[in-house]
Amino acid sequence: MSIKTFKRYEKKYLISIEQYNKLIPRLLKYMELDKHCKHNENYSIYNIYYDTENSDVISHSISHPYYKEKLRLRSYGIPDSPNDRVFLELKKKIDGIVSKRRAKLTLEEAYKFLEFGEKPVSDEYHNKQVLSEIEYYLRNNPVHPTVYIGYKRTALFGKENKDFRVTLDSKILTRRNILRLEEGYFGEDLLERDQYLMEVKIIGAMPIWFTKLLLELSIYSTHFSKYGTEYKRHFLKIQNNDIRREKIC
Repeated sequence: MSIKTFKRYEKKYLISIEQYNKLIPRLLKYMELDKHCKHNENYSIYNIYYDTENSDVISHSISHPYYKEKLRLRSYGIPDSPNDRVFLELKKKIDGIVSKRRAKLTLEEAYKFLEFGEKPVSDEYHNKQVLSEIEYYLRNNPVHPTVYIGYKRTALFGKENKDFRVTLDSKILTRRNILRLEEGYFGEDLLERDQYLMEVKIIGAMPIWFTKLLLELSIYSTHFSKYGTEYKRHFLKIQNNDIRREKIC
């Protein structure tokens, strides 16, 4: 097991494929592709988000509070063995600053921890700390697997500033059934056709060249949460189904 902690600001943008095709060559003048983008290809990220029966976690999150947190189980490939590595993450946002606490476990360890409260044993101080934080979260939040969200990602980081990162996600698929990472990548499209979600992750100020590039390509920031957007659509479907049933009755 291993743990990492990230603290940064995140800004999000929805862009078209035309903007994407113009953006990438310009970014590569100042940035490099992440090591996981082998042969200029994207890589895959798969997540299970945890929430309460009443969706308290996401309901609170989309109200734009000063403080919020979410628990998710993540893999960078479809696990095919209980011993495959996955990441258990507690993502917090305090006054716009994102902090991510992450522990690396086996799939079996993660499921036993999340489903039965069996905390993995670790001799490393930081692992103990983050697992204790997640244990406390689980004790005080009756969450269960709620939403699967998988997508393809292209990631870049600044040549001069490694802390400046840009990620572009596409083919975002979601589902509310079969909530196991090992079951594969399928579901409903979250974005419109040929649309990308760009996330800019920064510590400090955004580079001037990047700000100018956004203006030139008419790319503007927006509030967008993958889970939040999925929840709103799901809630709208429930409302529409209730209206239909009332009309039939």
